[in-house]
Order: sequence, then C-alpha cells, then structure tokens
Amino acid sequence: MVDDAAIFPPVDAPIHEAAGSHQARRHEPYADLVGTFVVRDTDIPILRGTPLALSVVVTGGAGQISGAAGLGRKLHVAIEGLEIALRDPADPVGAARRVVTAVDAARTEGILDDHVPVYVEIPSSCPEPAWLAAADEVAAAELRLKFRTGGLEAHAFPSAAALAAWIDAALDRETSFKCTAGLHRAVRHTGDDGFEHHGFLNLLVATRQAFDGSPRAEVVDLLEEREPAVLVETARDLDLAGARRWFTSFGSCSVSEPLDDLLALGLIGPGLLEES
Repeated sequence: MVDDAAIFPPVDAPIHEAAGSHQARRHEPYADLVGTFVVRDTDIPILRGTPLALSVVVTGGAGQISGAAGLGRKLHVAIEGLEIALRDPADPVGAARRVVTAVDAARTEGILDDHVPVYVEIPSSCPEPAWLAAADEVAAAELRLKFRTGGLEAHAFPSAAALAAWIDAALDRETSFKCTAGLHRAVRHTGDDGFEHHGFLNLLVATRQAFDGSPRAEVVDLLEEREPAVLVETARDLDLAGARRWFTSFGSCSVSEPLDDLLALGLIGPGLLEES
C-alpha cells in the first residue's frame, strides 16, 4: 500500500541509501505493506541491474515515456509502474491523448510490458469540465489516475471537496488511482508545516463509502474526520479490501510513519513486528 518515495521531498534521501533501506524492508514482517520504490526516470542509470521493483516518475512529457521504458529494459531494471503528470494545463485533453499514444507505442514496441500500470496526474488547476474530459481519455485507454494530495506549499493540498470529486470521477469511470505527497499519516491532521494533511485511512474509508453510493457530502465528512476513534470504528465495519481495488497505493517519503499509525490504531497487530 505504501510506495517508498524516500528520495523525494521533504526527506530527499540519497538514492543508494534509500534503495538499501527499501531492500531491507522487503525482508521485514511488514513487507506486504510496502509497494514499489519510487524514482525519477533520470535515476534509472544509477540503479542499473537493481533487484528492486520500481515506479518511475517521468520527468518530462509524453515523449519521454518510450525512452524511460526502453532504458529500464536495456539496463535490466524492473519497472513495475510509470507515473506522468500532464504538462499542458491549458489543454489537458490533448496532453492526455499524447500520453495514451506514447504508452500504446511503447507497448506495441515491446519496451513497456502490458502488465505495467501507468498513472496519469491531471493538473488540479484545470477547470472541472476539462479535468473530467482528460479523465475520460485516461479511463478509455485503461490507464490509471494519480491524485496529488500534498506538497511543500499550501496550494498543493486539495480540499476535501476536491478530493471527494476526484474519487467520484475515478469510480464513475471504473478507474483505479494512487495518491502522492502529504499522505504519510493515517488520520487527517494539522502538520508541523501548518498545513491540513489528509489521512490515508480517511481516504480509504471515503473510497469505500463512495463506492457504496454514499452522498458526496458524507464522503467529504469522512475525509475531514480528525477523530481517530471515530474513523477506526467506521473502518472496522467496512470491507476495506474492496476499496483497495480502486485506491491502490500512496507514495510516502516515510514507510515507518504509516506503519506506526496502523499499529497505534490497532489496525495491525503488534505480533507482526514481534515475529522479527
């Protein structure tokens, strides 16, 4: 569930140090919690021959997709996910179509395996009609969506209403999504940076309730819930495994903080760690 993004802000860990720590986590009792190791496409040469499963963030436009996938294959790097942000807020639909074309070409050329998911981040600044139209292009091509839930500045944190709308858009299109940034704690809270941070448990519960047909206002309330006991009680009554079909993972610069929260909330038994 937690994609290891330790090399990204605010931690900015050196890549070899972060890769070593990630590899060590693959042998811990909580290894099933940890997903891919997230890197930039420019990092691929540094990780030549690594045994790690990588999610690769494409730092340029659609034209770099084939290059990143081809380089990974050439250097025997296991790319298990591609992530790309649309770079033209004025024309997100056109940008989405260019990404779809580039992904199709990479798959046809045999340099991007069919099983590798591609996550597309649509700029949050886009007006809703354009955002939804771009999401239509992503869904029609059976790609996935990526939601930015935080960052280093206040504007990077979407409101609960905006996030609820994104979740509904993904579910309406039967499209899976992942999240990135600012989502390393389970429950919504005010961070040390003074920003309102979403909680990954809030998001998981809200996704389940949205899938079950709860009104948008109730989904917003769940995303805004700050009381851990209330959220945990709600979570225990839901089939959260079903929600994972849609909310697949989130990138976090810390794996220990999500794990610590799950332990503290009683959603993972302490025996998991005692086994080590």
